[in-house]
Amino acid sequence: MKIKNLFVGDTDNTFIQFFRYCFVGGFAFVVDFGVMTLLTEVFSVYPVVSSTVSFVAGLLVNYLLSTFWIFKNSKIKNRFAEFLAFALIGVIGLGINAAIIWLFQNPLATGLVFGGESAVVNGETKYFWLWGIQYYHIGKIVSTVVVFLWNFCGRKFILFDKSKNNFVK
Repeated sequence: MKIKNLFVGDTDNTFIQFFRYCFVGGFAFVVDFGVMTLLTEVFSVYPVVSSTVSFVAGLLVNYLLSTFWIFKNSKIKNRFAEFLAFALIGVIGLGINAAIIWLFQNPLATGLVFGGESAVVNGETKYFWLWGIQYYHIGKIVSTVVVFLWNFCGRKFILFDKSKNNFVK
């Protein structure tokens, strides 16, 4: 396999698609994590809410790049219906994301399961892990891995696998 094939041209090769999805997912993560941190730290939005808003921003970036560069063979021929199916897979991922963030921000942080410190910042108790990292950041990293795998598999095998029959014309 040529290196060029990893980056250029249409492909149905799952390895190449996964390789490309790592870049797309990485960029979508930067958008997602950046928006979440901005909303939480600058605008004092509750982490579960800010991670939901940021997830939608990452979803839009992911859809545009995925359909342009990775997955060309949708089972759904209607673009709006395709986006809705893509988003539905993302919404399931969003539920996974929110649950993991909540778990890290609430039961794990307040119980200090992993050890750590708490401090009152602007009248609000914040829980920190090692090196001053807040628990919701750790949760976001964990959720990113889990949701990344769910999204790739869901989109590749449910929505864009051309070996299956098209179900919406």
